[in-house]
Amino acid sequence: MDLKTLTYLVVGASFALYFGIALYTTARSTGDFYVAGKGVHPVVNGMATAADWMSAASFISMAGLIAFLGYGGSVYLMGWTGGYVLLAMLLAPYLRKYGKFTVPEFIGDRYYSKAARLVAVVCLIFISFTYVAGQMRGVGIVFSRFMEVSVETGLIVGMGIVFVYAVLGGMKGITYTQVAQYVVLISAYTVPAVFIAFNLTGNPVPQVAMGSELTSGGYMLDRLNTLVTDLGFAAYTDGNKTTIDIFCITLVLMAGTAGLPHVIVRFFTVPKVRDARSSTGWALVFIALLYTVAPAVGAMARYNLTTTIQNGDVGVATANLEYEQRPEWFKRWEKTGLLAFQDKNGDGRIQYYNDKNPQFVEKASAWGWKGNELTVNNDIMVLANPEIANLPNWVIALVAAGGIAAALSTAAGLLLVISSSISHDLMKGALTPNITEKQELTAGRLAAAVAILIAGYLGWNPPAFVAQVVAFAFGLAAASLFPAILMGIFSRTVTREGAIAGMLTGLIFTMGYILYFKGIFIAPLAADVPANWMLGISPEGIGSVGMLLNFLVAFAVSKMTAAPPRDVQELIETIRLPAGAGSAHSH
Repeated sequence: MDLKTLTYLVVGASFALYFGIALYTTARSTGDFYVAGKGVHPVVNGMATAADWMSAASFISMAGLIAFLGYGGSVYLMGWTGGYVLLAMLLAPYLRKYGKFTVPEFIGDRYYSKAARLVAVVCLIFISFTYVAGQMRGVGIVFSRFMEVSVETGLIVGMGIVFVYAVLGGMKGITYTQVAQYVVLISAYTVPAVFIAFNLTGNPVPQVAMGSELTSGGYMLDRLNTLVTDLGFAAYTDGNKTTIDIFCITLVLMAGTAGLPHVIVRFFTVPKVRDARSSTGWALVFIALLYTVAPAVGAMARYNLTTTIQNGDVGVATANLEYEQRPEWFKRWEKTGLLAFQDKNGDGRIQYYNDKNPQFVEKASAWGWKGNELTVNNDIMVLANPEIANLPNWVIALVAAGGIAAALSTAAGLLLVISSSISHDLMKGALTPNITEKQELTAGRLAAAVAILIAGYLGWNPPAFVAQVVAFAFGLAAASLFPAILMGIFSRTVTREGAIAGMLTGLIFTMGYILYFKGIFIAPLAADVPANWMLGISPEGIGSVGMLLNFLVAFAVSKMTAAPPRDVQELIETIRLPAGAGSAHSH
């Protein structure tokens, strides 16, 4: 069976499974729609959280980042896993004990202000739409390659699928759909990694194979370092970021993880407070199955790509792949526009090297090279790796299903958070408090439908590649919601005025910095290079400064305004007290 037909069958079967689950678990009440009736088992919730979390950025783009950044890409692994420790220790059990539906609802009650709730809704919408842009872009990339359609067509199909199971099933449908998607995506990620690790090193364990000896001789990382440095790139095992930027990006990813609304809301779905912390532990276990494999996948992908293009000593003309002899996978990815060749010196061979390295450019010129001729999008590395390694078609088809599952699972969770913030926090909580439960449920579904359309546009016109877009969302979460939630739980002195001023300061500063260098809906105002960054901090890490400003402004304004009412201060103490933590307040 040819690859295209097999891919349609495998992906189609996964879609049928998702649709079936969505129809079987259709939400009948707002409780089902927002928090799955608060009856999800911790293990199931942990698996659903892992699927919700391991988005297109984790599945498609993270290993691509590691492939090209090498050691420097470790910040994403440290930040994204470390954030779950913060979530388990500082936020999840306390928010579950509070017993409400959404993050803005907690902020509105804790800061005794509808205005604070509305500001939290604004922050949430900015964060979620920035994040969902990366997921929809991932959907388009997977469809454009494996379904052999345009990115735009892939986006439309993905939007339709998310519409069915997010709008019909709500959180209840999404939870059980995400369990199925986790099984698909983890299989799709680890099975090819095992194949490739065994082919390259004879060791089927990817985590070990990365440091093992190649069957062709030499240790893998040593050989990879030699390959890339011979082509003018930085050594794979060397860091390529400054210490301050590594610190800031890691901090942003950790705090952003703990402040992401679509992650936090998952801990509102379990029966008891202790189940919230247990769910976090299970989520880390399920996430680790992918995250410990990602560095090996990145290294193997970089090795396979480089040796395919440069099959011999650098500088020997015949060692460069002839364009007319390029393999089939190369031709298929060229059609997507995510892999491109430009024959700058007219020799009909592909020169792939770092033409930004002035020392190496001199050598390259002596060989007749006139610039790097291969453009590779980071986001294709995981998807293309099985094809580059000549794995069986069924493995390639499985990867396609996994990539789609990863993107759709997170997109659905984000869109539900957006819809619940509009229907529950904006309409029910502020604008139309007297609407019935049925009207609120209808409003939530309509809001989800509109959000899907906007997400589709952002996926068609994203500001950067998938993992970078997602990193911006973490910066916004770290700078706006995380401090407000943390201070709301552990400080009795922060006032509504302080919280509102802090959230707005963090959001505006961080979004402004990202817009300045990246441009979302507008053209960038300055080149995104270290020389232009404030204190050497990249747009991916600037949320750490926004977070600090949030804390400082919140405490400063609180000092100048009236203290919170006594009942609010007592509420804060009650949330933190372990006594009676076995049961949550009813809504």
